Amino acid sequence: MFTSPTRLIRSVLAVSAAAVVLAGCSGTDSHHGGVASPSSGPIEQRSATPRLALSHDGGILVLDAQSLDQVADLPVDGFVRLNSAGDGRHVLVSEAGGFRVLDMGTWTRRHGDHGHHQTAEPALTEMRFGADEPGHVVVHDSRITLFSDGTGQVDIVEPAELMRGKAVSTTFTLPQPHHGVAVFRGDGTVVVTRGDEEKRTGIAILDASRKEIARNDECPGVHGEAAAADGRLTFGCENGILVVDGTDIRKVDSPDPYGRIGNQAGDDSSPIVLGDYKSDPDADIERPTRISLTDTRTGRLRLVDLGTSYSFRSLERGPGGSAVVLGSDGALHLVDVETGERTARIPVIGQWTEPDEWQSPMPNVAVQDGIAYVSDPDARRIVAVDLTSRQKIAEADVPHETIELVAVTG
Repeated sequence: MFTSPTRLIRSVLAVSAAAVVLAGCSGTDSHHGGVASPSSGPIEQRSATPRLALSHDGGILVLDAQSLDQVADLPVDGFVRLNSAGDGRHVLVSEAGGFRVLDMGTWTRRHGDHGHHQTAEPALTEMRFGADEPGHVVVHDSRITLFSDGTGQVDIVEPAELMRGKAVSTTFTLPQPHHGVAVFRGDGTVVVTRGDEEKRTGIAILDASRKEIARNDECPGVHGEAAAADGRLTFGCENGILVVDGTDIRKVDSPDPYGRIGNQAGDDSSPIVLGDYKSDPDADIERPTRISLTDTRTGRLRLVDLGTSYSFRSLERGPGGSAVVLGSDGALHLVDVETGERTARIPVIGQWTEPDEWQSPMPNVAVQDGIAYVSDPDARRIVAVDLTSRQKIAEADVPHETIELVAVTG
């Protein structure tokens, strides 16, 4: 999932950017490599330069988020996934053997009450984390938490270390490898999924010494997570969703016997989490038309029918915590999460169908600073939409059929 990095950016961007000038760092549990040197030095800019990363078969395309001009096309072997590091500069690239750090070449170095905005050539660094079968990346409470499905290894990374060019992390390993997720919290606790290679059953809360202090196994097929207001977390189940508040774990049941919420999008300012919703347990590929809105304060779960299908790459949050869903009708659907009312339908691209293989190119949406970026692999296009004016503000051709999309602020 693409999880909103707002809290992390606010809390670490100033410190992390300044940390570039620091020499050395304290020892931690793991240390792998350093930053690749670009062929030319950084260039100072008048303002921050947001950029986009789009994966494709054979590489990663980097665009300027304002002009949509191509900045770089970096060759990469094999199928990769892209994950925001939440620090405004880096993207974590999921490769077969772990997570590799992509420096997007845009950052702001803070000096007291002002900042110096700089850009350089994007570069795949030699910084690596994790182990076999890298899975979910979660940005929460000023940390990046990485989960490796093949080993059950959890890596907890301080963003300032990435800014220093140091691949250092604190790690621990769960007893059973599985397709899971872990979330570090500011009090030192970590919420982890429970399961093995055959099934997944729920979640556990581990204290700062990684001893279990709470668990809930009422969540078959647990998958995905999101963060809501007041530090609450959610984890999707095949029959509802789990809400974590401190050490309390609450199960919210779906209205259907099988009602799977496998992908969610949260917003730090909203107590309501947006999720997908699938209700056919026998479907090879279900293309749902309903979304779920779960109030983490009350446990109320509301379903909203959009009248169009969508994919797991379609869920985002917009201004004011609104739900943003890219439908297969080619439009962005904006939903008020408090009322469940659709407030806008913005045509953006042509109609599309979710492919049978999830690794295949399909439209993506990423929202940053009130702008929704929508990729259209069939047309080899990228479109930018202002969600306040609800107008297209830029669009451009791209040289590849793109697969995943991540934005950084610079």
